[in-house]
Amino acid sequence: MITASIVAFHTKHDELSRLLECALTGYIDRLFIIDNSSNDELRDFVKDNDMVNYIHSLNLGYGSGHNVAIRKSIEMGSDYHVVLNPDIYWNDNVIERLCEFMDANSDCGLVMPKIVYPSGETQHLCKLLPSPMDLIGRRFIPIKSYQKKHDYQYELHWTGYDSIMEVPSLSGCFMFMRCSVLKHIGGFDERYFMYAEDLDLCRRIGEVSRTMFYPNVVVVHEYEKGSYKSGKLLKYHVASIVKYFNKWGWIFDRKRIEKNRSCIEQLKRVHRGDL
Repeated sequence: MITASIVAFHTKHDELSRLLECALTGYIDRLFIIDNSSNDELRDFVKDNDMVNYIHSLNLGYGSGHNVAIRKSIEMGSDYHVVLNPDIYWNDNVIERLCEFMDANSDCGLVMPKIVYPSGETQHLCKLLPSPMDLIGRRFIPIKSYQKKHDYQYELHWTGYDSIMEVPSLSGCFMFMRCSVLKHIGGFDERYFMYAEDLDLCRRIGEVSRTMFYPNVVVVHEYEKGSYKSGKLLKYHVASIVKYFNKWGWIFDRKRIEKNRSCIEQLKRVHRGDL
């Protein structure tokens, strides 16, 4: 069984309809819509779809919303659960291919497909585990030459994004996860209201299983970068970054250093053709 969840917040009908058309194609058995909006207007929009469970929440946050669905999916005995952003869509058998990949790789707890902009340009969402400078410096140092050089390494641009690879940090816009692993680690950390919760979840999954990038299927992500446009969202972003480093360590984070070193060494061997 495969389940999925969307956390909505005054999501446009056409955007939600597009995603429903992609998700409910026979491979996802149940889709949970956790609506964090100030009203339940979306309830009537999806009420006639038997494959959708609509839940209007108290807007406790992004991760908390998905946790509602994750807990229900585990109770249902689902094998895999997919976390989806409302602003994504795809055109082929993405869910089927990712399920086949997970079935063939029992040591994988999370897989992310290749993510592109509507133009087809690759989104560089495979990342190393961040240091404070990685998150704070690249956000607040507006020097393009610095950002380009930094992102080339931090976002693993040099890999080409054309091979299956194990990556310690993957984006929360599309997370295909093994429910037994989610049950083991407890889902999202609900201390994050929004931002960094996917980084934290991916890191915890990576401590007990592999977190993989699978470029053989492609998903389109419109990617608004809300915290770059809204002061309120920026405050949420900064607060989450502080919570993340308070939890994992600001300067002394031995696991981060070891994980990143191992990742780079393995990817360089793959890039050279040694593996």
